[in-house]
Amino acid sequence: MAVAMVSTAVEQTPTIDEPVYVGTATVYVQQHDLRYNPEHPPLGKLVIGTGLLFAHPHLDPAFDGDQTELGRHVLYESGNDPWRVMLWARLPVIVLTLLFGLVVLAFARELAGRAGALAALALYAFSPDVIAHGSLATLDVPASGFLLTSVWLVWRARRRPFLYLPLSAVALGAAVATKMSMLPAVPVVLLLAIVSVWHAGGTGPAAAPDGGRRARTRTLARGAAAAAGMAVVAVAVVWATYLAVDPRLRWTAPADLPAVHGLRALLVDHLPLPRPYRDGMRVQFGFENATWQGFLFGRLYQGSLWYYLPAALLVKTPLGMTALWAAGSLTLLTVRRLRPAAPYLLVPPALLLASAMTGSRDLGVRYALFVPVFLAVAAGCTVVARGRRPEGAGRTTPAASVRRRPPGGAGTWTAALVLFVAVSSLLTYPYYLPYSNEAFGGPEKTYLRLHDSNVDWGQDLGRLADRLKGHYPREKVWLVYKGAGVPSAYGIRATDPRTVPAARVHGLLVVSDTAIDKADARLKKLLATSRRVEDVGHSMTVFRRP
Repeated sequence: MAVAMVSTAVEQTPTIDEPVYVGTATVYVQQHDLRYNPEHPPLGKLVIGTGLLFAHPHLDPAFDGDQTELGRHVLYESGNDPWRVMLWARLPVIVLTLLFGLVVLAFARELAGRAGALAALALYAFSPDVIAHGSLATLDVPASGFLLTSVWLVWRARRRPFLYLPLSAVALGAAVATKMSMLPAVPVVLLLAIVSVWHAGGTGPAAAPDGGRRARTRTLARGAAAAAGMAVVAVAVVWATYLAVDPRLRWTAPADLPAVHGLRALLVDHLPLPRPYRDGMRVQFGFENATWQGFLFGRLYQGSLWYYLPAALLVKTPLGMTALWAAGSLTLLTVRRLRPAAPYLLVPPALLLASAMTGSRDLGVRYALFVPVFLAVAAGCTVVARGRRPEGAGRTTPAASVRRRPPGGAGTWTAALVLFVAVSSLLTYPYYLPYSNEAFGGPEKTYLRLHDSNVDWGQDLGRLADRLKGHYPREKVWLVYKGAGVPSAYGIRATDPRTVPAARVHGLLVVSDTAIDKADARLKKLLATSRRVEDVGHSMTVFRRP
């Protein structure tokens, strides 16, 4: 996984969101100013900024543009090497992604033993979506990983609540301080904390036959107090991330801050979080009130579809992984020993997925990246599933069974499916972002069914530059590029064919696949009269127009 992520990070040019995060992180580090990118809390960008401490990007202190212009200025207009800056920005996220893999391993080992832990880790490490986004300077993997860490520590609190609940609260605060989309999971984690304290109390005096209602009430009160304490710690972590950027917490609300009404306004006004965070929530709600364009299974539409994310996950998840997710979830629900873990592993991603499905932006499975992270652990539990024991067979404790007995039939088919996932993942290397599974034609066909960050996020300008130089030297190039990169910075000299009459467009026509999916009448006419030659990175298509 490390090799895949680092080598991918070295080859890919900036995706659409990365320049904004890199520019904002640079401002955080050099100017200690919160004015850019308020729609996302600071922690993920501070992580990115730790890499930029080694890159030393130059930024004009007098720069005064918006956040999109800031990213372009840092990468392309300040004398910085965009390749070097992007690699250093991505490396901290890569390290975090690998560390979260150890959380997957540890969580699954507690539930399903060594075999289950290795299966879970393999699914995480070979997940094309986790590799793709874990190798980018973005926020999706860090937020999902912090949340998984919080849930794992809450699970461990069933044995030692006063040790693990404070640590879980820190991880929960880190998740919320990375992406606001993690907020719906907060009540769930706090309820799970109460469950863990209740379970821990059940092994002590509260479980005694004469404990009675009073002892149970005391245990419940301790759980509620622990959950309240966790909430305080999580809020403190969010405050700390803002103060780490600017200890004086200087903040001026944007002039175009969207108005929020109803329950949303009540939530924004009463959360005990910094003003920049709450104003960032207003920005996010403004995005949700906008109408976005989506693309699914060849259909371009306005607005959003409630089933978009499940359908996109079905396309972009390896077939063996989908089967193991289902089997692992069923095992959690049906195996008595594992059933207590089901709310911890299944409820948080289910709630977050339901919340994301109501969103207005059908732009990619990155909005549901917590699914492969959490369900990797659940899938590891499939090795525990066994057939009916023969009559008269000896009994052992479940834990001993997991530790001492090699996996039976369930372990064999689990291993086979994990191998299937590994092969599918390795075959797509290094093009993880446009991955789709074999049932949908593989990565070269993804653009026929999905768009944007599912396939073409502007990542292949560098590969295109190499292809043009090696295969089409001195040819006229027409380019329709969807992304944040600057083609000329990578040696690409091209003209947008939509700026001239169609009769003048001859030679090579290179089009980003998302632009193909969203083509207007003029571009459709150009494509219809051109011959497809090849693709670059499964995200850009090269045509020849006579």
